[in-house]
Amino acid sequence: MKLRVLPDRQETGRAAAEMAAAILRSALVSQETARFVAATGASQFTFLDHLTRAEGIDWDRTVMFHLDEYVGLPESHPASFRKYLMERLVAKVHPGRVHLIQGDAEDAEKERRRVSRLISEEPINVAFVGIGENGHLAFNDPPADFETGEPFIVVKLNEACRRQQVGEGWFPTVGDVPERAITMSIGQIMKSETIICTVPDRRKAKAVRDCLSEGAPVSPMFPASILKEHRQAFVFLDPESSSLLDKR
Repeated sequence: MKLRVLPDRQETGRAAAEMAAAILRSALVSQETARFVAATGASQFTFLDHLTRAEGIDWDRTVMFHLDEYVGLPESHPASFRKYLMERLVAKVHPGRVHLIQGDAEDAEKERRRVSRLISEEPINVAFVGIGENGHLAFNDPPADFETGEPFIVVKLNEACRRQQVGEGWFPTVGDVPERAITMSIGQIMKSETIICTVPDRRKAKAVRDCLSEGAPVSPMFPASILKEHRQAFVFLDPESSSLLDKR
């Protein structure tokens, strides 16, 4: 894992997007398609804005997956991650194939198996991720399952995770946040050839310290700490999110 601290949120997103675009362009030189995983949330706004304006990417030859989706939430809901990605990524660059998690599918377990089969067909070139305020990676809240071999799993969201969704303005109250989600597992994220993690904002500083400080343990209690074991994981921080790194 490699950490980079940029001067501000805008530069953090720009630098991460430049690396992401370079990886996609490089993959498309040597293979027919480039497969990537997209994240959502406030931390990805600037990153996606820069990525969708990057030049030289043959988006028609890309295949997109995403990290997670609430169980029971329709795509029309303002907090739907499908809605988020359709508006901020898909509608702008039109990837050749888009595999979205249908969170409101009648049978969540059947949907979990469907997306698990699809993502297992070929390797993922690059995954775009963030880190939650409670240290979660995708919706793998602590204690995260580091052992499962399933590509996607159904999880129960903890209180801290649900409060973050309210704090970011996606839901009016904690009671409005769904209690379950379909999420990409830690193991599947770690299978990605490269991981680009974008983490701006002071509210993420404690999670960054607890998960990514040099002396921090790799532990299911700090899910994003697993990134320290990935040789091609790049974490992009701003001065606020990195402010506690030397104070552990």
